[in-house]
Amino acid sequence: MLDADYDSVLATVDELARRWLNGIPGRPTSIESTAAEIIRAAEKQLPDEGAAGAEVVRELVAMAEPGLAATGSGRYFALVTGGSLPAALGADWLVSAWDQNAVFAELYPGVVAVETMAAGWVLEALDLPRESAVGFTTGGQGANTAGLLAGRHAVLAANGHDVEAAGLIGAPPVNVVVGAEQHSTIDRALRLIGLGSDCVTRIETDRVGRMKVADLGAALDRIDGPTIVCAQAGNVNGGSFDPLAEIAEVVDSHRARRRDLWFHIDGAFGLWVRASPSRFGLTTGAEAADSWATDAHKWLNTPYDCGIAIVRDRQTMGRAIGYRAAYLPAPGDVADPVDSVVESSRRARGVPVWAALRALGRAGLADMVDRCCDRAADLASLLAEVEGVELLHTEINQVVIAVDGPPNGSHPDVHTHRVLTALQNGGMCFPTGTTWRGRAAIRFSVSNWRTDIGDVSATVDAVAQSVRE
Repeated sequence: MLDADYDSVLATVDELARRWLNGIPGRPTSIESTAAEIIRAAEKQLPDEGAAGAEVVRELVAMAEPGLAATGSGRYFALVTGGSLPAALGADWLVSAWDQNAVFAELYPGVVAVETMAAGWVLEALDLPRESAVGFTTGGQGANTAGLLAGRHAVLAANGHDVEAAGLIGAPPVNVVVGAEQHSTIDRALRLIGLGSDCVTRIETDRVGRMKVADLGAALDRIDGPTIVCAQAGNVNGGSFDPLAEIAEVVDSHRARRRDLWFHIDGAFGLWVRASPSRFGLTTGAEAADSWATDAHKWLNTPYDCGIAIVRDRQTMGRAIGYRAAYLPAPGDVADPVDSVVESSRRARGVPVWAALRALGRAGLADMVDRCCDRAADLASLLAEVEGVELLHTEINQVVIAVDGPPNGSHPDVHTHRVLTALQNGGMCFPTGTTWRGRAAIRFSVSNWRTDIGDVSATVDAVAQSVRE
């Protein structure tokens, strides 16, 4: 029989987790072992005999730790990765210990109540319509999928088609209009909800990735039938924002003659600038959308996984996503999360959101957003002074650079890739590669609450050294 010795297991976890967390400031950002190397070194078959829980935890750490990324470091700039605020991490541990299935308020009232309060705080912090439905998804992919499911329902219902009952067979074609540099999760979400890439009209973007509004208007003039317009708050490469207020005006002008339009905003990280009074203007007009997607595990600095899907009309979201059965509780006074996410079983991932917002408060959240943007500006200005480095673009918390080719005549893209590899292997900082206007580039995303001017200086020194060598 398995023992119930939680004390020794949790004491071991506490010891090893503290060691990991306390070591983050001095830990190299490079990764010691690849996944293939870890697998080769590990036990190949399931052992015949079990082991004590504390022993299992120590074995797990010994096996995995060489391959763990230093995502909590202030010098980890890959993707758009936030760290974990202490309060959010603590709440996340409790979520695992409580082991509640956060889908029905009647069965799991404690965590559903906390998530409901967290949802209200998110709407306040982002200044979005307070009546909106909020779903805590796995991430931006899940949030975009939920928003587009709601949009698919609405635009087809406006044409007399019940897609939840009849499916897409016999439905009028749904058009989806996006900027040419929309995030790839939009394309994937369209596959998941049965629309596919052929329904997409891509609008040309300007030199920093913003959708051209005149081209959007012309496209909507040409398109007939149900249509979803997707805009972007925070281009994943450079951080730029589509002109949301102008896009909202174009959408509204077309709604005057047709009801089958839906306006969705992918704001996986950029939507959080609405929490900053000094940067709120970048998203003016976002409040006019019908649905929004963002991530808590990016700029709110909660543990993975936690995305946030927001839909203005609660009934639309429920009809597109929710379900009921004879053995399940009937709706009550508090909305059931099962009506705002596509999962029937999930952990209470909104609880760390509550903890993060409670720990920060409105002022602390604004300060965290502003500090990341300020440190990105510092990083951009200092990198621009490094000989051989070209600053390609910077906006909010994103910095994109390229490296000139060396005197031996090799292509600049080759040199940029070499510098990127040297940085990732060097252990001082960890950016990722990208392509900017056809050029190989290195991208730094400053999204961690820990990042300070010391991290910026160390990063600049590492870049300068890698370029020289």
